[in-house]
Amino acid sequence: MLASLSKVCSRLAKQQQQQRSGLSIPKRYLNLLEYQSKKLLEESGVAIQNFRILEGKQDADVLKDFNVNEYVIKAQILAGGRGKGHFDNGFKGGVHITKDRSQVIPLVEKMVGHRLITKQTPKDGILVKKVMVADSINIVRETYLSIVMDRQHNGPVLIASPAGGVDIEAVAEETPDKIKTLPIDITAGITREQSLEVARFLEFRGPLLERAADQIVKLYHLFTKVDAVQIEINPLAETDDGRVISVDAKLNFDDNAQFRQKDIFAMEVHEDTDPKEIEASKYNLNYIAMEGNIGCLVNGAGLAMATMDIIKLNGGSPANFLDVGGNVKEDQVLKAFQILTSDENVKAILVNVFGGIVNCATIANGIVSATKSMNLKVPLIVRLEGTNVTAAKKILEQSGLKIQSAVDLDEAAKKAVASI
Repeated sequence: MLASLSKVCSRLAKQQQQQRSGLSIPKRYLNLLEYQSKKLLEESGVAIQNFRILEGKQDADVLKDFNVNEYVIKAQILAGGRGKGHFDNGFKGGVHITKDRSQVIPLVEKMVGHRLITKQTPKDGILVKKVMVADSINIVRETYLSIVMDRQHNGPVLIASPAGGVDIEAVAEETPDKIKTLPIDITAGITREQSLEVARFLEFRGPLLERAADQIVKLYHLFTKVDAVQIEINPLAETDDGRVISVDAKLNFDDNAQFRQKDIFAMEVHEDTDPKEIEASKYNLNYIAMEGNIGCLVNGAGLAMATMDIIKLNGGSPANFLDVGGNVKEDQVLKAFQILTSDENVKAILVNVFGGIVNCATIANGIVSATKSMNLKVPLIVRLEGTNVTAAKKILEQSGLKIQSAVDLDEAAKKAVASI
């Protein structure tokens, strides 16, 4: 039971959700690779390292006009700890530095087409398809800068620290005086005075003060332009040749703005995501695969967790976490059933719905439609309560289908376990 809870919680944390309502968990946030985030920065005039992207030796021509003193070669996957990782071919490290141009392509070849394993990847690693070759800059000093949408301030907040390149949470805990939090008026935007104030706090001096302030303004403009909920630059670095560079960038976007940011969302990477989760997200369903054999269809994250726990307490094992949310329609119920039954381990399905915002009759009609159209073979146990529950139960009874009803969650779980 605790293992199941841990898996769901860690996955939901990884998706970095913001709660829209108390009844559902939003879909996953857009995941971009490092080079994709840097492209967005570059397009908005933010200073970054020059770089090229290669998928193998066939792309060697892209390096013809790329002459720098030192090259950094970085495998592009959605995981941290790349530099300390290793590949399934025995090659060590997903990040390498060389001054020898002739070594760049051989290093790329050792990465592309192989799985990189780090502390943050699945056990068998993630397949590397692209490698970023960048100008290796000499950093004199590292600072931290982020812009986030903050509920407490009802708008964007700029967070800065002169102690960059390290765990910012540790800095906040151990030396809170090194953290500056500055709310930004979302209608007026960031002012020149505010950008200079932050640049001074970050301890930029002389001509670097204006350059840092300019970078802060451009980062804020990017934040609003792309409907970001977070832009984190760690480090925002001072280089030995007098530049202010965004060395590493992390961007999260508002999934409600997908209709405005179609080009950005089209770049999403699904490296280690279960295809069923991707399909579910297209229908605003929140699905996480588990190791059991009882498929769960529930409305509300809390109720989903409770359903999984009670299945375990009754000797069963949940096959998934599936939250249909508070505004579910019949076609979503059908898609949910299709996703559940696409898992060959599912031997029974338990539907547990408490209708507050959800109309139980909508769920019932969706269940009947899905069961008939799919010719469902596995046992189906349904517990409904709340809005229009009487009409919903009548729909199920008159369907003529083999649906086992339950009056409460405990009875539903017992029937589901016994049906296998």
